[in-house]
Amino acid sequence: MPDGRADEPWRSEPWRSEALPVAQCIPEIVAAVKASIPVVLKAPPGAGKTTGLPPALIRHNAVGDGELLLIQPRRLAARSAAARLAYLMNSRLGDEVGYQVRFDQCTSSSTRLIAMTTGILLRRLQHDPLLENVSCVILDEFHERSLEIDLALGMIHRIRTTLRPELKLIVMSATLDPAPIAAFLGDAKAITSEGRSYAVDIRYAKAPSRDWIDQQVASILPEALNATHGHLLVFLPGVGEIHRTRRATESIRLPKNCVISELYGDLAPKDQDAVLAPSDGRKIILSTNVAETSITIPGVTCVIDSGQARVMRFDPHVGLPRLEREPISQASADQRAGRAGRTEPGVCYRLWPAASHHARRERDTPEIHRGDFSSALLTLVTWGERDVFAFPWLTPPTPEAVNSASRLLRNLNAIDADGRMTETGSLMAILPLHPRMARLMVEAKRLDLVEDAAIAAALLTERDPFSNQSTQIAPETTYHQCDVANRIDRLRTVDGHAQPAAAHVIRVANQIQRMTNALQLDRSSNIDADRVERLKRTLLTAYPDRVARRRTGSDQRGVMVGGKGVYLDSSSRVRTGELFLCIDVDSGGTEARVRMASTIEQSWLNPQLIHDIDEPFFNPTLKSVVSRRRRYYDDLMLAESPISCKPNEEVASILFQHAKLNVGAMFPAKDTNIQSFISRIRFLTKQMPELNLPALNDFDVEDVLQSLCQSRVSLNELQAAPWLDHLRGRYDYEQTQLIEKHAPQRITLPSGNTAEIKYSEGKPPMLEARIQEVFGWKLTPRVAGGRVAVQMHLLGPNHRPQQITEDLENFWKVTYAEIRKELKRRYPKHYWPDDPAEAKATRNGLKPK
Repeated sequence: MPDGRADEPWRSEPWRSEALPVAQCIPEIVAAVKASIPVVLKAPPGAGKTTGLPPALIRHNAVGDGELLLIQPRRLAARSAAARLAYLMNSRLGDEVGYQVRFDQCTSSSTRLIAMTTGILLRRLQHDPLLENVSCVILDEFHERSLEIDLALGMIHRIRTTLRPELKLIVMSATLDPAPIAAFLGDAKAITSEGRSYAVDIRYAKAPSRDWIDQQVASILPEALNATHGHLLVFLPGVGEIHRTRRATESIRLPKNCVISELYGDLAPKDQDAVLAPSDGRKIILSTNVAETSITIPGVTCVIDSGQARVMRFDPHVGLPRLEREPISQASADQRAGRAGRTEPGVCYRLWPAASHHARRERDTPEIHRGDFSSALLTLVTWGERDVFAFPWLTPPTPEAVNSASRLLRNLNAIDADGRMTETGSLMAILPLHPRMARLMVEAKRLDLVEDAAIAAALLTERDPFSNQSTQIAPETTYHQCDVANRIDRLRTVDGHAQPAAAHVIRVANQIQRMTNALQLDRSSNIDADRVERLKRTLLTAYPDRVARRRTGSDQRGVMVGGKGVYLDSSSRVRTGELFLCIDVDSGGTEARVRMASTIEQSWLNPQLIHDIDEPFFNPTLKSVVSRRRRYYDDLMLAESPISCKPNEEVASILFQHAKLNVGAMFPAKDTNIQSFISRIRFLTKQMPELNLPALNDFDVEDVLQSLCQSRVSLNELQAAPWLDHLRGRYDYEQTQLIEKHAPQRITLPSGNTAEIKYSEGKPPMLEARIQEVFGWKLTPRVAGGRVAVQMHLLGPNHRPQQITEDLENFWKVTYAEIRKELKRRYPKHYWPDDPAEAKATRNGLKPK
């Protein structure tokens, strides 16, 4: 990285702000800043906002004597911006201009302009909540809409509108409309600067390709190299694609002066600097979206854009992140293409058809609507914010995201049930780590395991140094039922010079170890346990919501807290033990893939999250509600045993839900009186509404069923219940008398026998009787106060219907004579009088003696 020495040849010409397009806006910006009016500046790539505006503010004495903080979204951007500004301002890096990123700082007591990442600004706000020595904050590349930069904007806005109105604020973006941000800030001035860029020839693919991205890049590369004479920048979704594309491009014949370079966030600083430094040869730079904004690579005249990026999305319902490769937005595509036109006309090859370009979303989704909110929530609690939704958000978080984050911080013991910071949470807030990793390190300090835990934290947060290699351990090597412990052991045997990614992890681990060792807290009573057990315990404190129980009969699959199914990746050595932690998880698909796991013991689980519940459920084989006593960790069932099931509200509800599926089957099998009573009531409520009888529809019958369920646990018990008593109990004495009068269940025949009147919905009441038993009845019997005639099914001696009629008088006069002839021939011993209306009925159908 350049250190700003004046004798370097590439510094021969002094910097002039007038040469930058943003210069036309500087007087207006300076005037607003001097008046402490916030500025929202929209300036496209190439306008010079990052390198032109901060020196101009200092030169015009617009920011006073305090520090000017230039906030960048990435470490690489902060470092490169600081180096460039130091050069342009004739300063040695670390003197007037410096930078501060995670685990790396280059400042001094004389530093006035500090380029830092958003994360560093948020940490500074924790111990310096008013930014006492800061005069101005510039939030650069705001269009990326990271959760951290949204949080920083809200915190600075709160400071300005409460205790420090003189604090100066500039929000800079390449693509966002400045008006909504200015409206949010209230008194802000929106300014738009014209950029200085050259025409870029956009060339689309003719059709969608099914080839892998590395093959697509390799096939288009010769044409792209011939299209321009400058460096070539290739945008790829991730580091894995960078490595594969490098191998693919190295397999084709490239010009001798071409050098393939890689650029991504976890690359060692010296390697990043080498990519940005001037070069005599042509560079083919394989980069993630780290080169999309913030940094400029001099000499790039051609871009190959895969159109893809890896985006972390968080599912608050299961508490799992999900890294997804997805199409970039139109705005991101424009940003990438613009990299080819910074110094001269360029070319951009897009590996997707033009027809599909407009189907892409216009802008990227703000991270606050797709990311894990737990770090932001811990920051707000540390800052003293009690109501997340009262905080000034440009885009508020969703209630689901806030609830998920609150639940996690409570499980990590960072906040209490009322949302207040705990002692453990205060220690966690000191460490510049995700809350999970901060909790890991606090527990490691208690268990005297800081070195191992620091390596674990680095392995879990930095790029996997073993991602392109087999993770299998040699047969003679002892391995543990903890993938993290196995990787720690393996990392200690790796040559850092041969594997830069491993060296980077070790550097990060050393930084984490130094910061953790500075914490002041008491040691735990579990310190005597062996190293691997202590590591497992620390991992459990960091991932209390990732406990899984292995499925019966499977060494690979399990169910995790939250009900998510999981399966262990083939690289995991964790194949025994009933309980295990899901540490490195990809939640895409029906089941989440667990790349790193660790066995744990039930006795280690937080007892406050363990509870026993007596749970009834319906057993379809027994046709009964049965009960099990189940032990849960959160919502993960650990064990169960059968217990006696007794009637209660919950049991009654379960029994009712299954019984109501076929209410009629719940009546006693041989008791027809129940259905008869129901039918009679329904008949009367329809035919004689003036009686005002309480209805007995399906809902009313279900109400009786629900009442019967209160003291029973099985369908058999329901079938033996006194249904008729409960149904009749809905009517008083007078109503019962009216029912019997107007819709009798049975009627006395002229023979002296009784017959049942059957009532069916949509049909007339029906009575079955042998013809000889109704001799002497001149008219058809009627019910419902005489309004409805009973339909008579007149039976022969063989009990088969001979006539169906609702007009008995007409039957005797017209039809009986014909039927009599046939029946008398077949049954001569039976009584067949000439005048049935005047004849005497008989009980048995034989001639009377």
